[in-house]
Amino acid sequence: MGELRWILLLLGILVLVGVYAYSKYRFSRPQGLESSARARREPSLDPAGDLDDLAETIEAAEPVVAEPPAVEPEGPTMMVTVRLMSRSKSGFPGDKLVLAMRGAGLRHGHFGIFHAHAEDKPDEALFSVASLVEPGSFDLAALTEQRLPGVSLFALLPSASEAVSIFEGMLDTARRLATELEGELLDEHGSTLSVQRERYIRDEILQFLRENQVRVEASGAA
Repeated sequence: MGELRWILLLLGILVLVGVYAYSKYRFSRPQGLESSARARREPSLDPAGDLDDLAETIEAAEPVVAEPPAVEPEGPTMMVTVRLMSRSKSGFPGDKLVLAMRGAGLRHGHFGIFHAHAEDKPDEALFSVASLVEPGSFDLAALTEQRLPGVSLFALLPSASEAVSIFEGMLDTARRLATELEGELLDEHGSTLSVQRERYIRDEILQFLRENQVRVEASGAA
């Protein structure tokens, strides 16, 4: 069942990346490049930048950790997604983005993406962060060459009370990253993540939990 959870997460990543790839949201690739690969990898080195910090970033790039699959939640699950987009058409510098995610407590791991973990369950991902550039993973060996239009924060919520707290934690992390990187938060449809939209998503989660509780009670009664 644990492997099934990771398969579902991987499929979720592919769907999110695919949706973004076909969208025409504000990010446009640089002109005059010979290939889309080169457009995605426009160098981001600033001669005036702190080269010592940059060197530390490269040295600290850890390999992908072969983490054991997380425990499969009991009962139905619900996927929630938030996008963090760059306000600049050139995208987020890869090194700054990764440093910001590490600073927010995210760890690079399974599938080459970043994950948030509970302190008491270090092997279980609460939510994850994938790049919106195919295939969704982060190449830590080429951070200074990467410019990324945005990332997707997503969680496969369990049908249990902690679902709301997981969503709140994901939102807090998204806001922190948006502030530090001067990005913009969007919902899964590419619309601005307003206070009203956040409330609507919370209501959807609560409705999901209520419906699952009804199913559990009906199953117990039978």
